[in-house]
Amino acid sequence: MTEQKMIQVPEGLAGNRADAGIAKLLGFSRAYVAEIIESGSVFQNDIAISKSDLLLKDAWLQITLPKPKPLLELVAELVPDLKVIYQDKDIVVVDKPEGVASHPSVGWSGPTVGGALLALGITMSTSGVAERQGIVSRLDVGTSGLMVLTRTEIAYSRMKQAFRDRKVDKTYHALVQGHPDPSSGTIDAPIARHPKHEYKFTVANDGKPSITHYQTLEAFRAASLLEVELETGRTHQIRVHFSAFKHPLVGDTLYGCDPKLAAHLKMSRQWLHAIKLGFIHPTTGEYVSFDSEYPEDLVGSLQILRAD
Repeated sequence: MTEQKMIQVPEGLAGNRADAGIAKLLGFSRAYVAEIIESGSVFQNDIAISKSDLLLKDAWLQITLPKPKPLLELVAELVPDLKVIYQDKDIVVVDKPEGVASHPSVGWSGPTVGGALLALGITMSTSGVAERQGIVSRLDVGTSGLMVLTRTEIAYSRMKQAFRDRKVDKTYHALVQGHPDPSSGTIDAPIARHPKHEYKFTVANDGKPSITHYQTLEAFRAASLLEVELETGRTHQIRVHFSAFKHPLVGDTLYGCDPKLAAHLKMSRQWLHAIKLGFIHPTTGEYVSFDSEYPEDLVGSLQILRAD
């Protein structure tokens, strides 16, 4: 059976091409969304649209999704920009580029971390559903940086527990619009699914506890570079918290960024990078830590800001 969705266009995606905007909204690949639109399965305010039509603010989208495949396959695919930072018999740490999903999902036809490792001959633990083997935490498709995966059952079990117990040190750098006041602090605000947008999250009283610590590293005329440490690990946590704080991440159209600033800085994704990762090794018991450098697009945007 097909699946129908009624979704209201959020302000941050108004003015986007339909294929690009809906891909960001649903977390699907742009090519997959274009196929759905071209099949006549997407209406905006009851009018069929083409992939190049623009999304209208607060318009209602009626989307008919094709029947999902019963099984998601992990496809081996080399990703030249994905770097294996460390590996042993129990874990592997990678530096993930943007545009790569953590694992396969319905509608995503692009590369995945698991598929890239499979292509390199690196096997993962078998716990969990098949397409998520070894996955103990995730990064959004549009977020770059460090991820740890597990290769044995004991490592999988212990790392999952470490994330649940908040014993993994996760540090990100984020470029946000404007200048947070205070320049350093903590955002303690529960996060839940957005009531109107299925693939979006929001701060809500009935949400799950979510705590984000931040400090300003560098202030520019229109934006601030922050170091962010997560005490919890909710989906889209950094993006949601700073959007609610009225300082959305640069380039994050789903959560209300200024598209003109994003275009000026040549950012086509949220400016967010998992720069440091530290934890107790699941089998040796030793504390290990890893660091990552900014990819080229993030470096380029900072150079533009410093020249303004």
